[in-house]
Amino acid sequence: MRAYLDHNASAPLGAEARDAMLAALGMCGNASSVHAEGRAARAIVEKARRQLAEAVGVSAGQVVFTSGASEAAAHALSPLLRVSGNEIPVSRLYVGATEHACVLAGGRFSPEAVEILPVDASGMLDLAALERALAAHDATAGSPMVAVQLANNETGVIQPMEKIAGLVHAHDGFLVVDAVQALGRIPFSPRELGAHFVLLSSHKIGGPQGAGALILANGTISPVPLIRGGGQESFNRAGTENVAAIAGFGAAAAVAAQSAGEMGAIAMLRDSIETGITTICGEAGNKAGAPVFFGRDAAGGRLANTSCFAVPGIKAETALISLDLAGIAVSSGSACSSGKVKKSHVLEAMGVDDELAACALRVSTGSQTTGSDAEAFLGAFRNIVTRIAA
Repeated sequence: MRAYLDHNASAPLGAEARDAMLAALGMCGNASSVHAEGRAARAIVEKARRQLAEAVGVSAGQVVFTSGASEAAAHALSPLLRVSGNEIPVSRLYVGATEHACVLAGGRFSPEAVEILPVDASGMLDLAALERALAAHDATAGSPMVAVQLANNETGVIQPMEKIAGLVHAHDGFLVVDAVQALGRIPFSPRELGAHFVLLSSHKIGGPQGAGALILANGTISPVPLIRGGGQESFNRAGTENVAAIAGFGAAAAVAAQSAGEMGAIAMLRDSIETGITTICGEAGNKAGAPVFFGRDAAGGRLANTSCFAVPGIKAETALISLDLAGIAVSSGSACSSGKVKKSHVLEAMGVDDELAACALRVSTGSQTTGSDAEAFLGAFRNIVTRIAA
């Protein structure tokens, strides 16, 4: 039996989500139609909207369903916002250097209007650099927008959102928070984050792939629509709703909202894995380098389920192939690129040298991960280290 330790890439589909999807797939009807079949489809969508809204502490009307978090990011990162019915220009986007690729791409901003902000060696955003950038912003050209991950997908590092939000609000800016990895893992609400927009994804929490959401934290502020056409999603996002995927997303969100109590046990499992890695490398003596755990010393802490580490001399590509053959699924970082192992922009931004970064692996667990899964990984990893050290 394989051990799946790549939940940050995509969590296994939960039973509740699967059941909700199967029920939705058994129905016909367009959720915008007024007949009985259409109303039944609409009821499924609105139930899911309420489930997601309750999971993050907003009203249902603040939830806009999308095809995923990448679309939600492209929607939110807009140089034109609607504020109380008026269009407000946003002239510059400021993003952390360790953001997900869909945010680093800048959404609808031109490349010259996007400024990358540095992070420290632990992956925490440089708040002084953010403050300088906002202080130097030309407000006559338009408002500033800042986009930051609540928790990083590769290292799990958690950003100090209260401080970030304070700076953004002090300069009359707009804050976009990527909470994709945080949902179901750390408690938050858009209001507590001080966010204007929050990005969410279904398949990171045990829902289906191909569904996401943009949370409008302030009901009077929204981006101009990215996808235009019909009046779906209260005229925020045109296109016929993917009822089955949305149903699964809602069911997964309801489960995720109840999962906060599991994080202590998940953190203990992560720590036991890291202890095991350290022990294995120590037993190899000077033939294997000491492991480096990225972001472990970050002031804001890490997600309980995430460990990003490197053992000098053990290339990630070699380790990934060996682990996969041994029935273990882990990652070398983000799974949102070509499927090939390549240099991590996150580790590069943290100042990790290329040679060490090429050895980085990410283990990310979930509620379905067992102690046996951890033992299987450590056993396979021990074999890799033994071969390299021989």
